[in-house]
Amino acid sequence: MNSVHDMGGMHGMGPVEIEKNEPVFHSEWEARVHALNLACGYHRKWNIDMGRHSRERIAPAEYLAATYYEKWLRGLEMLLVENGLVTAKELATGRAESKAGGASALRASEVTSFLRVRRLARVDDEVPPKFRPGERVLTHNDHPIGHTRLPRYARAKRGVIDRDHGVFIFPDTHAMTRDKKPQHCYSVRFAARELWGPRAGARDSVYLDLWDDHLDPA
Repeated sequence: MNSVHDMGGMHGMGPVEIEKNEPVFHSEWEARVHALNLACGYHRKWNIDMGRHSRERIAPAEYLAATYYEKWLRGLEMLLVENGLVTAKELATGRAESKAGGASALRASEVTSFLRVRRLARVDDEVPPKFRPGERVLTHNDHPIGHTRLPRYARAKRGVIDRDHGVFIFPDTHAMTRDKKPQHCYSVRFAARELWGPRAGARDSVYLDLWDDHLDPA
């Protein structure tokens, strides 16, 4: 999906401001939004890649104006409505239209074990790798309307397989259809000049984690 969330290489966004001693949360509501996202994930109505894609679907002007946790909140609201857990009217009014009940709750004692299992993207499937370290590859020049982990600046670019991380869920399909489509994920090294042209440092490289379905032999 080509939108403002994929801003690698874009101009006009200003410097990245580094905040010294930055806290995890700047205010209590941010902690609540973070907790809400994790707690709602317990219902298994969506997966982590669907969660990422919900934030990517925020309207561009709203996305650019929102803070980090405002994006998390907008994405969560989108998922709650789309999956029938709340209605748009309930969100707007803050009042429930139906009585609570039926849905189980995540107990405090279950949080650690739930997150440890829930967030694993590595799978044990025996899938042969398409590439090996040292092999040259060419990234696809795809522009899907859905989620992808291949950023715009790295499409149709030549790189070298640096290492094989193993077999993982393929986020591009997992976000759209829940299809895990397990395959190998690699660290791919790109010369900076391959991505950014002759003004980039001659000795600089960029490493991206990409999947089999992002790559062809070069």
